[in-house]
Amino acid sequence: MSMIRSAGHILLSSIFIARGADSFLKPGGRVTVVANAGIPAPEQAVALNGVAMVVGGTALALGFAPKLAALILLGALVPTTLVGHAFWKEEDQAKLQLQLTQFYKNAGLIGGLLLVLTEKD
Repeated sequence: MSMIRSAGHILLSSIFIARGADSFLKPGGRVTVVANAGIPAPEQAVALNGVAMVVGGTALALGFAPKLAALILLGALVPTTLVGHAFWKEEDQAKLQLQLTQFYKNAGLIGGLLLVLTEKD
């Protein structure tokens, strides 16, 4: 794997490792958001999502099965984006802008993960 691709994988994975660990260790308000979305067992769902992000992010950073890692991260990030950053539900303009920014950030991460899936081995 080229140094540029390796650096890209490490940089892309960094947010998943950091935020996934934070989600697992300090779930905080995430549990309420997940519960309000009607997802069963919200504490376990938040913990599982965090673990998936740490495992997938670590695998991607290390270059271990990067396409599988990208699939794991997509599986964690898509529901996180739809549940956690539902800007379309916000009425307060400041909150709407914050959620919109987070939604677009996640959309960019999804784009990066899709590029990992298209890489030639």
